[in-house]
Amino acid sequence: VRLVASGGDSVQPGGALTLTCTASGFALDDYAVGWFRQTPGKEREGISCLSENSDATYYRDSVKGRFTTSRGNGKNTVSLHVNSLKPEDKAIYFCATHISDYLCAQLSAGDVGRWGQGTQVTVAS
Repeated sequence: VRLVASGGDSVQPGGALTLTCTASGFALDDYAVGWFRQTPGKEREGISCLSENSDATYYRDSVKGRFTTSRGNGKNTVSLHVNSLKPEDKAIYFCATHISDYLCAQLSAGDVGRWGQGTQVTVAS
């Protein structure tokens, strides 16, 4: 059983990336999938969550209109498309599953059942 976030890179402000959360050993489609990020000295913050049956998607205010998450249509992946990147978006990005619908809506990092390995996003001119 494994969960891995990939696709992080160093980009200039205004740039874009696609981060991918890939699961192995279990079906990602059976779970809500959240994206979180963390910078040194700060708590991990939720930035998006896709509900278990994909009927709802939640975004942190600071990324609304710039970030979009979606399932990979049978590829056992969930993507996070990040656009118009700002220096303050620099962080390690993690995906997570086994999140209740309530905590998904709250973008809460508490009581997450399974964390994936993170990927670094750097935004600098």
